[in-house]
Amino acid sequence: MRILVVEDNRKLAQSLRKGFQQEGYAVDLAFDGVEGEDLVTRLDGEFDAVILDIMLPGRDGVTVCRNVRSAGITTPILMLTARDAVEDRVQGLDSGADDYLPKPFSFDELAARVRALVRRPRDKATLVLRAGDVELHTAEREVRIAGESIQLTLKEYRLLELFMRHPNQVLSREQISNSLWDFEFDGYSNVIDVHVKNLRKKLSDRGNEEVIETVRGVGYRVKG
Repeated sequence: MRILVVEDNRKLAQSLRKGFQQEGYAVDLAFDGVEGEDLVTRLDGEFDAVILDIMLPGRDGVTVCRNVRSAGITTPILMLTARDAVEDRVQGLDSGADDYLPKPFSFDELAARVRALVRRPRDKATLVLRAGDVELHTAEREVRIAGESIQLTLKEYRLLELFMRHPNQVLSREQISNSLWDFEFDGYSNVIDVHVKNLRKKLSDRGNEEVIETVRGVGYRVKG
């Protein structure tokens, strides 16, 4: 999962990045409204959610949100602001935001709201993803094989979730890196292959047949 944080308070932005990275997300940052709108528009489809501050230099968050929605972009947006008046909340939601959280806030609450937003467009009927006898429970962030829970790192979990949301679809290394890593990721490294290898081992250690296939010269896919 990949999210964009648009926040001009660099200390807060870096803190949010660290927190969400510990949750297993890839996180990109923008520090003004113009840059944030450009990233959301130019990379439409690559972010699973956007955390957008209202008080931004260059272009305020309400305008950014309105412009993004006018462009037909449906990426979930959660607005952050120091303003707590009802009219400010209404303005933010009316501009097209999906949720709203006033500052100061608990990171745990923010993370829970982002998880809900990421699930909302596509998980109403798919809280449990399945491939063979592998089950991925998105609400609990738990993976089970034949009903028995297995332990994965956050990155392994996110990788398996990405595959299982695209059954029978070959995902290239570029598509995987765009979804799970931020701009600082070295696409020429073998990090993705190592994570796939480790994930395969954990799945096969439970006697599961190979779910993740290698499509030589292209990428990987999960058999649905």
